[in-house]
Amino acid sequence: MASAGDRQLILVVGVGRSGTSALAGTLGQMGFRIPQPEVRADDTNPRGFGEPRWVVDFHHRLLRERRVTVNDSRPGAWESTYAAGRLAPVQDELRAWLAGEVDQAQSVVVKDPRTVWFLPLWTRCAGDLGVATASVTMLRHPAEIIASAKRSYGDWQSDASRATAWLNVILETEHATRADTRAFVGYEQFLADWPGEVRRVGRLIGSRAMVAAERERLPEVDRFVDPTLHRNRVGWDALDVAPRVRDLAEAVWAQLQPLAAEGGATPAALAALDESRAEYRSLYAEAEAIVQSSITAAKRRGPRGRAKARAAPAPLKVRLARRLPPRSRRRLRRAIRSLRRVARRPRS
Repeated sequence: MASAGDRQLILVVGVGRSGTSALAGTLGQMGFRIPQPEVRADDTNPRGFGEPRWVVDFHHRLLRERRVTVNDSRPGAWESTYAAGRLAPVQDELRAWLAGEVDQAQSVVVKDPRTVWFLPLWTRCAGDLGVATASVTMLRHPAEIIASAKRSYGDWQSDASRATAWLNVILETEHATRADTRAFVGYEQFLADWPGEVRRVGRLIGSRAMVAAERERLPEVDRFVDPTLHRNRVGWDALDVAPRVRDLAEAVWAQLQPLAAEGGATPAALAALDESRAEYRSLYAEAEAIVQSSITAAKRRGPRGRAKARAAPAPLKVRLARRLPPRSRRRLRRAIRSLRRVARRPRS
């Protein structure tokens, strides 16, 4: 059991497909506790996500209740998720789960792209338990993130929507963590020299285990961090993003680079990010005003569609079948199929 005062909760945050899984997996290989069970690896992340299943389900439920997506472009969505984190039952639920995890290890790592929507909730609950919180934000070029997301999750979301989601999430993440212990890591720098980046982060967040990271003592991490997984090396020319959005995203990307350097952020760098955050909010408000007719039309379609569904109830036999338990329905279907086969047999 970890002693009070020495415990630390490390939140690995950043836009999805930015390298958060690589960092969380590295810390897990180094012996940091990743709460179990984890989300299973799949084709989109063959080396694992490093995401606790409970955390993903917890965040997913809260986002769904507030009609917010993990890649939401709306600046106003933050108010909704932050308000959810102020609810006593939500705090009680997270605090109870977190208490069981931080009692088992000195350093606990929680990674989930949805975490950024509830950062104040996490820091508040950890503080209630006497646990220090640090955030580590992964930085990857937005064009590469968009290309990776399209490859992994399909093109249901447009390039422009993913670009504005990147702007919304990364700008709020930077702004929300300013008063906290934090570090930023460049994805390419991490793949090129993971020991050096881990040590730098360790110095910034006060983790002795990370400061002591050496390649020779951690061959399993060397095998885990595979630079060949950096496949989506593309630029804006390969994406369908409006010039104004593209230019703002590129400017923000440049403004973020000092945060991942040895010297860290300067007042001038933070001021530039504040200006970009205000510019994005203004841009989004302008876009909402322009597409008001489309929004109104979509709202009108919703109620009519639901009314139509209510006006056309399911057939009687379907409604009766729904009243039966699943096992009985399966038996009934088998019996009907048998009767039909008998009926089709030629009579002698």
